[in-house]
Amino acid sequence: MQLWVGLGNPGPQYAMQRHNVGFMALDAIAAVHGFGPVQKKFQGWLQEGRIPGTGGGEKVLLLKPATFMNESGRAVGEAMRFYKLGPDALTVFHDELDLAPFKVKVKQGGGTAGHNGLRSIDKHLGSDFRRVRLGIGHPGHKDRVTGYVLGNFAKAETDDLAEMLGAVAAEAEWLVRGDDARFMSDVALRQQG
Repeated sequence: MQLWVGLGNPGPQYAMQRHNVGFMALDAIAAVHGFGPVQKKFQGWLQEGRIPGTGGGEKVLLLKPATFMNESGRAVGEAMRFYKLGPDALTVFHDELDLAPFKVKVKQGGGTAGHNGLRSIDKHLGSDFRRVRLGIGHPGHKDRVTGYVLGNFAKAETDDLAEMLGAVAAEAEWLVRGDDARFMSDVALRQQG
């Protein structure tokens, strides 16, 4: 069993913010692969399903913490303890300032780069988990970061955003299989199409 966590802030006023692209990725995965209904669990919203192409064996749980970004680790820790999962079962989808907009990279472990959601998970569980970094670009100066990440995607970005989310969902089987390189390659290929 794997636990995939999308980072974001709960509430409709945050839905299209760059900081919520982790939530958006999980919604796309759930929709494309026909995951079950949303359940309120672990201080968040949980959906269960399986991703075709992986032999049908491994269950994937999608969790969107409802705790607000800086307390995400509480919800993630609760789910990890309940299912008795180790850090190798955890994948976190989050916005990444240090990647060009709509680029997707996967990385195992590492620092938090000032990301409050990652910092919270790190505090509760340590840093040795897989991250799917969803590029949002950088506003150019650190004083503008907060307003930028809490700002909505621009109308001109919606096609690229939809394309990235669709590619992530379509290639999710490679994440289940642990083939991060193939996932990144196939997502990039879809985005060129």
